[in-house]
Amino acid sequence: MDFARPRSSAPVFTLGTPADPWTPPSLRLVCLDIDDTLIDFSAAGRRALAALLGRADMWPLWERITDRHVALVVAGDLDYASMHFRRTQCFLGELGVVVDGDDVARFEVRRKDLLRRSMCLFDDALPCLDWLRAAGVRLAAVTNASGAHQRAKLADLGLARFFDHVAIAGEVGVAKPDPVMFHSVCERLGCAPGEAAHVGDKLQTDAVGARDAGLTGVWLDRHDTAAEVPEGVHVIPGLDELPQLLVSEFARVGVPVQR
Repeated sequence: MDFARPRSSAPVFTLGTPADPWTPPSLRLVCLDIDDTLIDFSAAGRRALAALLGRADMWPLWERITDRHVALVVAGDLDYASMHFRRTQCFLGELGVVVDGDDVARFEVRRKDLLRRSMCLFDDALPCLDWLRAAGVRLAAVTNASGAHQRAKLADLGLARFFDHVAIAGEVGVAKPDPVMFHSVCERLGCAPGEAAHVGDKLQTDAVGARDAGLTGVWLDRHDTAAEVPEGVHVIPGLDELPQLLVSEFARVGVPVQR
């Protein structure tokens, strides 16, 4: 698979002096998004919603309403607990269902229980994390979603043990793709942005945001969307191809750290 590799500007040649070869940086940190990168969150969400409604065609509406409400959270205009309630209230209203506050709360409790019980990892998640740990790089989970829910998911699915740090947008005070989100993780784990890569399923939020912050931005395009990829962004169809990409892009993968 060919990857688009960012390069430094063209070298300036001096007569009689050989050009210095471009030297790739060392890799010290890999950041990973959680939902739809490590955890098959959307599939679990679709199953939970279909079980509650008795129909499987309402997921696109749910996603559109969710995106609007999450944007309010990211902007600091709404907390996650309120977002869950208001999102569900709005969704049911769009379906023409007349509900009161207790009905909305019961729907959310049932949905979250079904969601939790149907959550699973992508098959390539654990092998990739095992490889990264063996390579000696530090690992961070970087998410715009609710901290309590994300930490619970990482623990329930056996992922918490892999991560040196979990960065939550609401706790940092900014969200991906803001460069501050990525820089705060690099600073916390003691490396320069150029020594880090970030992997996620959202092209703009994850890959482009990381690239613009000075990290290596990797878009995990599991669905082969054939979207136009901006310069300097790498694309992989699965986490099983991440090791090959990192080895090809970095001169030395991993700096052993004291744990």
